[in-house]
Amino acid sequence: MKINTLINQHKSKFDKYYKKLLKHKLNNSVLSKAMIYSSINGGKRIRAFLVSQSSKMVNLSNKNMMIISSSIESIHSYSLIHDDLPSMDNDDFRRGKPSTHKKFNEATAILAGDALHDLAFELLSKNLNNINPEKNLKLLNYLTMCTGYDGLAGGQSLDLLYENKKLNKFKIINMYKKKTGKLFEFSFAAPFIILGESNKRINFSKKYGSTFGIVFQIIDDLLDETNNFKKMGKTPGKDIKQGKRTLQSIIGKENVIKYCEKIINEFVIKNKKEFKSNPMLKDLLEFNLQRLNN
Repeated sequence: MKINTLINQHKSKFDKYYKKLLKHKLNNSVLSKAMIYSSINGGKRIRAFLVSQSSKMVNLSNKNMMIISSSIESIHSYSLIHDDLPSMDNDDFRRGKPSTHKKFNEATAILAGDALHDLAFELLSKNLNNINPEKNLKLLNYLTMCTGYDGLAGGQSLDLLYENKKLNKFKIINMYKKKTGKLFEFSFAAPFIILGESNKRINFSKKYGSTFGIVFQIIDDLLDETNNFKKMGKTPGKDIKQGKRTLQSIIGKENVIKYCEKIINEFVIKNKKEFKSNPMLKDLLEFNLQRLNN
């Protein structure tokens, strides 16, 4: 079965679970409505799919897999709300609908993002079943690192600082690792961490998620230049207009694709054992490149 089909099937299952969870946890306030609007308005749920695949590798229960996925998608939704704000990337649309600050207002959007961020930690600290408290704390600590000053938030800060600047490719790749790679890294590594896998396997899972995230962001940047609003669900071509620094702006489209193929192949060769046991992992990395043809 094609990766795209599997992702869509999992998205359908996850969306039902996540919507029910949010409606159970939240109330009828304007803030709650903004949180639900921002979280249940489409999205590919790729991060949730990565959690599902790594959960199979370590036999994590379906309930815990869904809780971890819900936590990650809450963080992702918070980051999109804040990214779209006028003071950040200033986008009026997200996933084909008005951005949260346009649907509600800027203050509500900021607070909805804050509350979704906090909800992620509530879910992981309260809702996981039969998990060693020490490993649970380790997972929570790792999420703070992946979302904070040296992770997601740090990467977004660099993204804004780098606008219209002359940069080398290493600085841009470092930005990608933080801005996008860290949450994908957490997504794939979380089941390994929570079940106390060996350091070797945890390190593999982190590197896999990071590699996936870097390639994902590179392809996203390419799609921003070539896709239309209908396909993207947000304003196309904004990166160029805002002077965003992307890898293709430095080395060109062909070299960017070659770079993605290179880091995927090198990672697969270096971790033959894991890929031999789980052949879908290579297909999943290469799925990123296939997005250019969809």
